[in-house]
Amino acid sequence: MKKLWGGRFKQSTDALMETFSASISFDKRLYDCDIEGSIAHCKMLARCKIITTVESKKIIKGLQRILRECDEGRFEFSESLEDIHMNIENRLSEIVGPVAGKLHTARSRNDQVCLDIRLYLRKEIDDIVSELDRLSKALVDIAKKNIDLCIPGYTHLQRAQPVLLSHHLLAYVEMMLRDKERFLDAYKRINVMPLGSAALAGTNFPIDRKITAKLLGFPEISHNSIDAVADRDFVAEFCSASALTMMHLSRFCEEVVIWNTSEFGFLELSDAFTTGSSIMPQKKNPDAAELIRGKSGRVFGNLVSLLTMMKGMPLAYNKDMQEDKEPLFDTSETVKACLRIFTDMIKTAMFIPIPQKELEASGFLTATDLADYLVLKGVPFREAHEITGKTVAYCLENKKTLADLSLAELRKISKRIDKEVFNHIAIKNSMDRKNIYGGTAKKQVRAQILRLTKKLKNKSR
Repeated sequence: MKKLWGGRFKQSTDALMETFSASISFDKRLYDCDIEGSIAHCKMLARCKIITTVESKKIIKGLQRILRECDEGRFEFSESLEDIHMNIENRLSEIVGPVAGKLHTARSRNDQVCLDIRLYLRKEIDDIVSELDRLSKALVDIAKKNIDLCIPGYTHLQRAQPVLLSHHLLAYVEMMLRDKERFLDAYKRINVMPLGSAALAGTNFPIDRKITAKLLGFPEISHNSIDAVADRDFVAEFCSASALTMMHLSRFCEEVVIWNTSEFGFLELSDAFTTGSSIMPQKKNPDAAELIRGKSGRVFGNLVSLLTMMKGMPLAYNKDMQEDKEPLFDTSETVKACLRIFTDMIKTAMFIPIPQKELEASGFLTATDLADYLVLKGVPFREAHEITGKTVAYCLENKKTLADLSLAELRKISKRIDKEVFNHIAIKNSMDRKNIYGGTAKKQVRAQILRLTKKLKNKSR
C-alpha cells in the first residue's frame, strides 16, 4: 500500500520495520479523539477560507461516517498505514476522494497526536475522578454505619492506641480526595490546545487557533510550537497522579488482606470478591485486594518508563515518543478497573466488632493514657513515660493487662496513682478524650463525616 508520506522514498519499507514501527495496534483506541480533532480542524480551515465550505462539509460527512464504522466495529485497521491518523485519512480518501488530502493542511501528525492524547486524557480524568468520588462516598457511608466500632490503631504494625474504625477509614478518604485534586490539577495543564504547532515551527497558513480551541472546549492554546509537540510531561503527570492513587489503594488492600485473616478477623469479604484453592477446600482468598496490590507495580513501572523515555530526548518530536501510549493506556485502564473493583469489594465487606475484653488484652492500647494521666497529676512526661513502662513490664511478668491491675498494684509502682486512673485507661474513654479537631473521638469523627458528606456532594469540577 502506498504511504501517504512516501513521495521522497524509492524503496518500500522493510516488512519487519513496518511491523516494528507501526502503532495502530494500540493507538486505534484514539479514533474518536482523532476524528473529533479533525472535524474541529476542518471547520476552522473553512472559516479561515483555507478550504471551501463545500469541501469542509464533504470532509466532515466522511469523518462522521468513519466514526460510525469505528463505533460499530466495521472499520478495517491496516498495519501498513502505521497509525490511527493515517488509517483514518486513507479511509477518508476512499470515501470522499482527493479532497481528503486537504484535511491535513496546516497540521502535522506531531501536533495531531498531541491533541488526541490531550482529548483522551480529559475524558479519562473525568472517569477516574468519578471513581474516586464513588469510593470516597462508599467509605463515608461505611464510616457512618460503623461509628461505634473500635479497632486497635497501629504503628510499626504493632498495636498502639484504640481508634474508631470510622476514623481509620476516613484517613483513606482524605488520601482519595488529595488524589482527586492531583488529577484535577493535572487537568489544567492537559487542557491546552496544541493543534497549529504543526511539525515543530508552526504553519505558514493563516489559521485561527482560537477557533479550533473553542470548538474543542480548550480554554488555552499552547504558547510555543516546539514545546507543544516535544514534551509529554502532562502524560507523565497523569501517570504520577495515577501512581499515587495506586499506592494508596495498595496500602488499603494490604490492610484488607491482613484484616481478613483468622489472626486479625476484623472483616469478612464477600464471596463475590474472593476465590478458593484448587487443593485446600477451606480457603477463601482475598484475590481482588491482592491483585490491586500487585497491579500498583505496573502503574509505577509505567511512570518510570515514560520518564526514562523522555529524559535524553532532544527537541522536538522523536519517534521514541510513540512509546508514550502503551504505558499511558495501561495506566488509565488499570487505575479505573482497580478503583471500581475496590469500591465494590469494600462496600460488600462485613466489618466484625472486636469484643471489649479482646481490645483490653491487645498490646496495652491505653498505656499512653496512663502516662497522660500521670502528667495531669503533675508528673513530668519523661518520668510518667518511665512509670508507665515499668507498669507494662509488671503486666508482662505477671501475665496481666492494664485492666486486670488493682489499685494496690498500681500504687506499688507509683504513689501518684489513685482510683481515677481506671477511667483514663478504659478503651472508650481513651478515644472520647481525643476530642480535638482531627482526633478519633466520636464527636470529632461525626463532624468529619458531615464535612466529607457535604464536600462529596459538590461537583467534581
